[in-house]
Amino acid sequence: MIKLYTDAASVATHPKIAQISSGAGILLVQNGHQYPFKQTISALDNHAAEFQAAILGFKEAQKLSEPEETVMFFTDSRLVADAVGKGVMKHYPDLTQKLLTLQDSFSLVITQWIPDRQNMGAHRLALQALHQAH
Repeated sequence: MIKLYTDAASVATHPKIAQISSGAGILLVQNGHQYPFKQTISALDNHAAEFQAAILGFKEAQKLSEPEETVMFFTDSRLVADAVGKGVMKHYPDLTQKLLTLQDSFSLVITQWIPDRQNMGAHRLALQALHQAH
């Protein structure tokens, strides 16, 4: 089983520019080993950044996964958790579809919304990536 924690941290770079600067934090836990990843990303808003962090997380999980592996996916974004649960998101259809397609490569994905305080590993990585961008 792989445990996947994702988070995004964002800051508006300029009030008149549509893009915001963001960092994605990904923490994978498999067989007692932690695999941290962080990456700067550009997004339209923090919600899109949360989707992008989840997409990056599942891409990294694919590299570690064994056939028929289960993924426990933890996110502090209610929007991402709801999109995965419902299979659709009106405002982010392309990002939702990318995420669902990646999840289909695993035998089972269990998505769990968690509060921010339980997602500190991914959160710290997202902040580190955001600070690297500045």
